[in-house]
Amino acid sequence: MRGADETSGSLFSYVDLEDRIPAHHPLRKIRQVVNDALASLDAEFERLYIDFGRPSIAPERLIKASLIQILYSVRSERQLMEQMQY
Repeated sequence: MRGADETSGSLFSYVDLEDRIPAHHPLRKIRQVVNDALASLDAEFERLYIDFGRPSIAPERLIKASLIQILYSVRSERQLMEQMQY
């Protein structure tokens, strides 16, 4: 079952993620382009997942995390999670 690409808000963080990235940072434009591309793939993602079972991590989130890992030359997913704190 396909998981939803929803943010958890302030469940684990006391600082809004939008406040951590400057207004004119290139990541903001990249995020807009990536979100548009992933929105166009929504029907394709939906077709790949069954309707029952435990929800997975949303494929959009996995693709976005991989893209950040590539853009910042992070060697592993574990290191990516550590770097997210900085």
